[in-house]
Amino acid sequence: MADSQVVHVIDDDADVRQSLAFLLSTAGLAVRVHDSAVAFLKVLEGVQGGCVVTDIRMPEIDGLELQRRLHTSGVKLPVIVMTGHGDVALAVEAMKAGAVDFIEKPFDDDVLLAAIRTALSRHAEDSERATRKAVIQDRLKALSEREREVLEGLIAGKANKVIAHDLGISPRTVEVYRANVMTKMQADSLSELVRMALVEGGAL
Repeated sequence: MADSQVVHVIDDDADVRQSLAFLLSTAGLAVRVHDSAVAFLKVLEGVQGGCVVTDIRMPEIDGLELQRRLHTSGVKLPVIVMTGHGDVALAVEAMKAGAVDFIEKPFDDDVLLAAIRTALSRHAEDSERATRKAVIQDRLKALSEREREVLEGLIAGKANKVIAHDLGISPRTVEVYRANVMTKMQADSLSELVRMALVEGGAL
């Protein structure tokens, strides 16, 4: 789990904030508390990895509206909502809007900690995947037009001779382009190259 990951607790109840800060720090988690969604949004620009644990009912901007604003801003932080008695319908709405979990007050400490650790792991994995995808897309952009055409042929499962015929070049030339593609994409095998292009690169 990355050291930069911080659990952002957002609740207008000072006692809840203090209690959660103590619980999370005791569990070895980095935590920052915010007394409102408005206060959190003001510092959002400096927020990096982590997750958000927010009360569903707050003045000015509630948990649902906060979630919408994070989504609109392109912020990928996982959100866990805390709900009071009778707020299950709101919690379900939050889940439909993308929240990763909801916890009913009063909650069991272990349940909350498990939900937070799951959210942090998910965020770390998503961030790593996004970084890997961006790197591979940059490699794809570095290919020449002819190299890209050869790659498209390989992805289609065509043999070098077929690709050569389609492009009007010799099989030997296809081999040269294929080697260039493997080098530029930093792929150790054809299967890895295809996976990069289709899965990580979002296809061609």
